[in-house]
Amino acid sequence: MTHCQHIETIDPQVTPRSPGCEECLRDDSSWVHLRVCQTCGHVGCCDSSPGRHATAHHEGTGHPVVRSFEPGEDWFWCYVDEVAFELPDAPPAPSHAG
Repeated sequence: MTHCQHIETIDPQVTPRSPGCEECLRDDSSWVHLRVCQTCGHVGCCDSSPGRHATAHHEGTGHPVVRSFEPGEDWFWCYVDEVAFELPDAPPAPSHAG
C-alpha cells in the first residue's frame, strides 16, 4: 500500500481562502471541481477544469497536499507521492456551497 510521506505538512487549522477557485474568480472563468491547499488554504480548480489551478499552485509553491472542497467528499491528494487518502482523525471537510 502506498502512503503519503507529506502528511506532516497538513495544517489542521487551514481554512479555504476563497469560496471558489481564486484564479478563475479573478479571470471570470469556470471550474469543474475545487481543491484546497493544506499548507496555505489556496482554493484551486481540479485537473478536469480548463485552468488546472490547484496543480499550478502545487507546481509554483511546492505545497504537496490538497483536500477536496466538494460537498460530501473527504479525501486528500498528495501531488508528490501521487496518492489519494483519507485521515480518520481529520477535522470535518470544508465544502463550497453549490
